[in-house]
Amino acid sequence: METVGTPPVIVLVRPQLGENIGKAARAMLNFGLTEMRLVEPRDGWPNPAAGPAAAGADRVLEGATVHATTADAVADCAHVYATTVRKREVTKPVVSPEEAGLAIARAQGRSAILFGPERSGLETDDVALARAILTVPINPDFASLNLAQAVILVAYEWSRTQKLAVPTAEDLLPPAPQEELEGMLAQLEAMLEPRGYYQPDSRNVATHRTLRSILTKPGWNHLEVRTLRGVLSTLRRMPRD
Repeated sequence: METVGTPPVIVLVRPQLGENIGKAARAMLNFGLTEMRLVEPRDGWPNPAAGPAAAGADRVLEGATVHATTADAVADCAHVYATTVRKREVTKPVVSPEEAGLAIARAQGRSAILFGPERSGLETDDVALARAILTVPINPDFASLNLAQAVILVAYEWSRTQKLAVPTAEDLLPPAPQEELEGMLAQLEAMLEPRGYYQPDSRNVATHRTLRSILTKPGWNHLEVRTLRGVLSTLRRMPRD
């Protein structure tokens, strides 16, 4: 991955479940983020439940650091974003994940994104440390995201500013040559003719043309043509007892 700017630090403030820390680590690594900081994890650290939930994102968990306070966790960061959907007794600029991703990619200095505990979210004192509030439009009747969902939303928007490698698409075989298509059509017509498929005679030409149009439209490759001819050969044989 070719990065633009410095990747943000993900700070989990008073996380409660090891499984959620692991899932957050997985979400981070999916989109190229590797630095996790933990503030007062409820069950201590390391947490044996985090590893299985991380599904292979061990490098994130192994590098995670633990901090006594939120202020300590972001002490080296010039740009701090607090993720919350609730109004607090603080007045801060409000940005979307997309706006935050762009700002972080262009920023000089380190950036941190704060995520609160699963049950209650960030406290007012945590939000007060931030330069901006990061939030997403969400159903007001059910404004509840789990920790990993929140992390993946933010990480994805940051990743859109980066040059992430796209998984290699499966190479497609070239279309079969006309000769192979003609052989398949001839084989099929030879099976259909004695069974009266092309009757009545008045529709013979049109039926041939329609069948040809159907079978040539997909752009079969040679393996697909060979497979279909194998099917036809099987159908032509006498049924087994």
